[in-house]
Amino acid sequence: MDEPGDDILQNLDLDARAAGNGPGNGEDTQPAVGIISQYVKDLSVENPNAPESYQWQDPPQVDVQFNIGSRTLSGEVHEVELKITVASKHQAGTAFAVELVYGGLIGMRNMSDEMVHPFLYAEAPRILFPFARRIVADAVRDAGYPPLMLEPIDFNGIYLQQLAQRQAEQEAAGGEAAPVGNA
Repeated sequence: MDEPGDDILQNLDLDARAAGNGPGNGEDTQPAVGIISQYVKDLSVENPNAPESYQWQDPPQVDVQFNIGSRTLSGEVHEVELKITVASKHQAGTAFAVELVYGGLIGMRNMSDEMVHPFLYAEAPRILFPFARRIVADAVRDAGYPPLMLEPIDFNGIYLQQLAQRQAEQEAAGGEAAPVGNA
């Protein structure tokens, strides 16, 4: 039985050979990465104080939290999850809360461990984020509020900061650095 994403990875092989990047003998050794699929895994929208909350005049405190997770589905297919939690609170209570888990299937072939981890925890979230951002904006708008346009995020910069922090912690503890993220 074929693994999820095998057809996409085969197409990537054909594209690489057509571009002259592979030997064309069925033993392609060029690195290949592709987005197989993107999807909403979980979406929750709460509007607990409507319609009263539409009349609140004080500025809201908006809290936005992000989390990135990854897991291997097969040797060449990984799932990346971008979890975004947003809560808008006023003095009178919560106006809205949105929780989104947005997933993507990533196909990878011939990639070293040094390449896989940064892609899963920095580049893949960067690719998925605009789609998740739109879903959050639409969910807030559909709850009766102005769309919430999340600011762009430098996932590569955050990844490098976390990697440096973990390496410093490991060096202070006298051990080797552990990878960043939820593997």
